[in-house]
This record gives sequence, C-alpha cells and structure tokens, in this order.
Amino acid sequence: MATIRNPILKGFNPDPSICRVGEDYYIAVSTFEWFPGVGIYHSKDLKNWRLATRPLTRTSQLNMLGNPNSGGVWAPQLSYNDGKFWLIYTDVKVTEGQWKDCHNYLVTCDTIDGEWSEPIYLNSSGFDPSLYHDADGKKYLANMYWDHRLNHHNFYGIVLQEYDVEKQRLIGDAKIIFEGTDIKLVEAPHIYKINEYYYLLTAEGGTRYHHAATIARSKNLWGPYEVHPENPLITSWDSPRNPLQKSGHASIVHTHTDEWFLAHLTGRPLPQNNQPILDSRGYCPLGRETAIQRLEWKNDWPYVVGGNEPSLEIEGPAIKEVVWEKDYDEKDDFDTDTLNNHFQSLRIPLGKEVLSLTDNPGHLRLYGKESLTSKFTQAFIARRWQSFNFIAETKVKFRPDSFQQAAGLVNYYNTENWTSLQITWHEDKGRILEVNTCDNFVFDQPLQGNEIPIPEHIEDIYLKVDVQENIYEYAYSFDGKDWHTIPIQFQSHKLSDDYIQGGGFFTGAFVGMQCQDTSGQNRYADFDYFIYKENN
Repeated sequence: MATIRNPILKGFNPDPSICRVGEDYYIAVSTFEWFPGVGIYHSKDLKNWRLATRPLTRTSQLNMLGNPNSGGVWAPQLSYNDGKFWLIYTDVKVTEGQWKDCHNYLVTCDTIDGEWSEPIYLNSSGFDPSLYHDADGKKYLANMYWDHRLNHHNFYGIVLQEYDVEKQRLIGDAKIIFEGTDIKLVEAPHIYKINEYYYLLTAEGGTRYHHAATIARSKNLWGPYEVHPENPLITSWDSPRNPLQKSGHASIVHTHTDEWFLAHLTGRPLPQNNQPILDSRGYCPLGRETAIQRLEWKNDWPYVVGGNEPSLEIEGPAIKEVVWEKDYDEKDDFDTDTLNNHFQSLRIPLGKEVLSLTDNPGHLRLYGKESLTSKFTQAFIARRWQSFNFIAETKVKFRPDSFQQAAGLVNYYNTENWTSLQITWHEDKGRILEVNTCDNFVFDQPLQGNEIPIPEHIEDIYLKVDVQENIYEYAYSFDGKDWHTIPIQFQSHKLSDDYIQGGGFFTGAFVGMQCQDTSGQNRYADFDYFIYKENN
C-alpha cells in the first residue's frame, strides 16, 4: 500500500466532492469567481491526481459578470448514476449583507471530459446543493437553507426535496431534515445509504479554524437524524499545532477494494516566524486545499482512523499506484491553440477580442481591458499558488503610449488585494517598469519617483516573482540573463482569506499575466512564455 501525503490537491482546491466510477476516482472542487467553473481531478489510487476537466466552459452554463469577490461557484457536487455524471453547483450573486442571493443548477455528461449539458435550474433557497440517487430510482436535492430574518440564525438547516428527472424540476414539498448541532453554521450536505442507514454528512463551524464535518444517521431519508456519538467526524480546532488546519467540508468514498476514505477541506498556515498571528493559527495564502483520511466503521458509525483530527500521512488503499504525467509543464510556451486548464480568467471566458493564441503564434496575446479592480472584464490569465516556495516568470513585449496602459506580472487574491510589476508609460520618462499594490483597497505605487526606465531599443522585458514562504520579491531583466531584484519585500500573508478586510472570502493566491488599457484603445501585450516552478 502506498503512503499518501496530504494535501492531495494543493493550492486553492476547496469543498471536495469525491465520486467513484468503477476503478476511477474523481474529485470536484469549488472555483468561486474563476472561469471556467469547477475543477474535476482524476485518480486511480487516491494518491496521484491530475486535473481532468473544468466542465463549466460556456456563459450559458455560468455567467459571473459582475459577481462579487468570492461569489460564483460554491461547493459543487459530483455523482455518477444512470450511466452518466451529474454535477450540481451554486452561482452566488450576492455575498454581503443580510442575503445570499444564489442559484442552484444541474448539468450532466456521459464522460467526465466531454461537453457538459446546458444547465437545469433547481432553486435559490440556499447554497451547497447535493443530489442523492436513491435505490428506488428517485432523486433528491439537499441544500443548506438561508434565513435572512433579523434575530434568526442565517443557517436555518438542511432542506430536502424530490427532483423529477422527466420534468427536470423539483417536485413535492421541501422539508428541513436537519438543523445541525451546537457547532452551528450547518451546510454542505451529502447523503449516503450504507446498509440500513441513511447518513447525512454536513459541514459546520464556518470555513475557518473552527471548521468541522458533522455526521448523522437515520433509517428514514426524511429523518429524524441522530448525531454521531463522538461528533465531529473531523476537525482541526482542538489541534492548533496540526499542520492541516480548517478541516471540515467533506465527502465519503467506498473504494472498489472495499475500503473507506474521507476527502475533506483543509488549509496550511504559513510558518509563523516574522508574520502577524491570527487566532494563534496564522494565514493560508494557498487557500483551502483538499486532503484525504482513512475511515473505519464501529457500531455502524464511521470514524477517522487515528482520531478525528487530520493526519499528514495516511495508508492508501490496496490499489497499485498509478502515477500520471504532469498535467502542466513548468514552462508554457503558448504553442497550442488552447490554454492549459490550470490557467483561468476572472468571471467570464475571454473571447478572441481579449485573448488570442493565434494572432502572434507562440505567444499569449492579451488586449488591454479593465483594471485589476474590475468585476467585469479583465484581460488577466492566472494560475494558483500551490507551494509556499516557487518562482513565476514571463517574457512580455508591450509598447504603451499612455499611463492608462499597463501589462505585466500580477500576484492576486481579489479585486481589493493584489500586487503587480508592470510595463507602463510616463510623460517624461517614456516606457517604465512600475510596481502597484492594492492592500484592502488602499492603492499605492511604492516606486513612485523611482520608476525603472526601459531603454528604447529593448523589445522584450523579462519579469519574475520569487515567493519564499512569508515574503515575495519581484525582479526584471532586459536580456533574460542579468536579473535585478526590486528592493521591496511583499508579505505573502496579505494574499490570504485570513487577512482580507471584512472576512467572508474563500479563494487563494494566484499568479499570472495581465494587460489593461483603461483608455479604451485595446493596446495589446504579447507574452512569450510563462514559468511556474516550485522550489520544494
């Protein structure tokens, strides 16, 4: 048996929904405002995973134009039944204030990496929807139920309603089947029928350090449900020194070798030397990730092997290890007609009027659009931070003639928290390299007055960021050989859920390439390559 080291999906890959089809295993994860929507990973052995597909590729399935930060796709649920895959997801339109305006949809596909169907609208009563396929052929939708009323807890409970496949809509009465425990904030329901019991697995405690997975059971689908005698099933709250924190939001899989495992959300705080302390736990710029634990059964209850806190290493299933080829190259030369699935844009797909891999073959061309603070159309392509130590590098050609035009390398959390090293223009200096920062919506230009002039004869400018746990630094080169580090150290923890002002944010740090032109002239930048190379 192979040893599995957690997390199995590194970087921002939260809310795992695990699904087995024969001897293949899939995990669907949330993507929030990043497009295409949902990430589905594939494994043969529960240890080695590759990104198989991002199924929501069309605006008819998912249009997040104007969606708030950390809105969009919350907690997808993947299942396989009747010879096809079923994917349930939420598109959250409002996150602030008393309401959570969100809409739940269903899409299907015969194959995991095929073209998924047009969406079927289900309801808008809450988020984290999940489809249960009962043995008698009936199907049921469960989701958390949102209560906006004053002096009421917002997380009212878990609601269940039958779904009619023929009519493609919910039918019958909706009933609250579980109101949660004293941990509160019950969400993320998944239903399993195992032997004579229905098991309802939920998340509680909010998705930060108090997070937990709760499980209850009943002999009737509609309840009442009794809670596990040693609940929660998993949490990190009682284990502040565990390297896997925020453990909760989970799903169960039964392997073809008759073993049981729990895929769950987790987060890894930065080492706490030289960084501020939050709740004595720290900050997680890699976002919420996915880990896996082994389960055992006692008295018809599942237990995490070793206790209800997560383990960094577990014994994998009795399956021969299958190692995939890497699903991304450390250096992407943009020599194909499609982007690697690890790259995403914000909120909407970028059409040929914004992004092209053919206008200058071998380059990613971005036509300048709105600023990094826009929730509408940004010409920005990025990928997740997946390590505390890595370098990202690109080579870009850009000829601005206005300070409203800029292109370069960006490290990004959301529209209010990011930094960039960009080529732009100054009335007196011509082309320059400029650093911009946005820190909880406070904008700064720390090189102001000391911007770096770009010699007129230089066409290609090389830009790099070196991330070293708690800090990261930008560098540039005019020949690709002699690099000059910009003497400003940026703090990694500022690109984390835990730092963002006001809370209620759920993504992670990204690094990528951006071109903006707020003059409306659509000035383009050509990126020759992009390197993402981890150092650990």
